Amino acid sequence: MPQELTTILLKTSEKKRFSDLIRRFKNARILVIGDFILDQFVWGSVHRISPEAPVPVVNVQRESYVPGGSLNVANNIRTLGGTVYPCGVVGRDLAGRMLLKAMRREGIEIGGIIYDRSRPTSVKTRVIAHSQQVVRFDREKEGEISREDCQKILRFVRQMISSIDVVVIEDYGKGVVQPALLKEVLQLAKRWKKPVLVDPKEKHFSYYQGATALTPNRKEAYTAYENGHRTNHHDPSLEEVGHGLLKQLKSQALLITLGEDGMALFEKNGKMTHIPTTAREVYDVSGAGDTVIAVFSLALAAGAKMREAAMISNLAAGIVVGKIGTATVSRQELEETVTRP
Repeated sequence: MPQELTTILLKTSEKKRFSDLIRRFKNARILVIGDFILDQFVWGSVHRISPEAPVPVVNVQRESYVPGGSLNVANNIRTLGGTVYPCGVVGRDLAGRMLLKAMRREGIEIGGIIYDRSRPTSVKTRVIAHSQQVVRFDREKEGEISREDCQKILRFVRQMISSIDVVVIEDYGKGVVQPALLKEVLQLAKRWKKPVLVDPKEKHFSYYQGATALTPNRKEAYTAYENGHRTNHHDPSLEEVGHGLLKQLKSQALLITLGEDGMALFEKNGKMTHIPTTAREVYDVSGAGDTVIAVFSLALAAGAKMREAAMISNLAAGIVVGKIGTATVSRQELEETVTRP
């Protein structure tokens, strides 16, 4: 099938269509399965270098805690007006209690939490000074969750699958997303005719065969393609990677995020659409991929076509990278961006 390459420019009719779709986000019901992470931010300023080593001394002024990992996807869906049901595992520890408190503060549904005494809650700590991330350190256990935890997740999925519009798999590689679990989820979704979207981990691409769409970044896509194909000592083109992965995964679409180069959407019908970035200033890319899949899922639930969902996701990503930390986008911000001249 011949390939079609298109660069999208937003037309007046598209602005109206996108605004209508965004208003329908409030009717969307999304199930999010993935790794729960507590994001800790340590905010401060730097005025000197340590005499002990050539590193900055951060004068800590405050700390904040927000739901991270797959919960950042859930929080993006919530702030955009959708109803979200996140499902994942936390430890019976202080970080787990802080994460639960942060979820309640943000108004995120907690019915899908699976507690495991044998696992610590994953924590990412970012130290930020003068709007710049100085260092990040992680506390986590990356081994796969237990069979018992998988069964608890599947019970929650079976309970929710008939009443939701889209399933999102958010894979941070911390142990929730594994072949046995995904096989069952994909079968359930197929039976109930629910699309499954995956924000992938590059080492897990073989798990996702049969998912409706994936949203990898450039590095994840290239690494996954090169791991599964002989490239004959040449650097594969973006088109080769996109179409190759789409065929390998037997999916309907692949949305590759390209940083400052925007996005590229590959569809099963052979079309490729390049979507230029809309970001005006980039402060922090933390969580931008979470925003993309959150908006992509909401748009599809609202009745958007793949290209429309990708374009709206791109607009949302352009907003979130202009914020510091693991940020979210509001429906008002997205509507204003869509209607901006």
